[in-house]
Amino acid sequence: MIEARRTFLKTAALTTAAVGIATAATPRFEATNGVVMGKSSKKEILYTKTRAWEDFYKSAR
Repeated sequence: MIEARRTFLKTAALTTAAVGIATAATPRFEATNGVVMGKSSKKEILYTKTRAWEDFYKSAR
């Protein structure tokens, strides 16, 4: 019983390590002129003009 459990744990650990190494070795982004570009099609919104932001900026000055 204990030997079967040890064998299972060894196999699981080796499989996890192999998958981790394979995942880390695959490139996920393409570099263009030193700039890393992702493949997301979502538009990044950094700022939306709202009343709350206007009040914050006025008080922060």
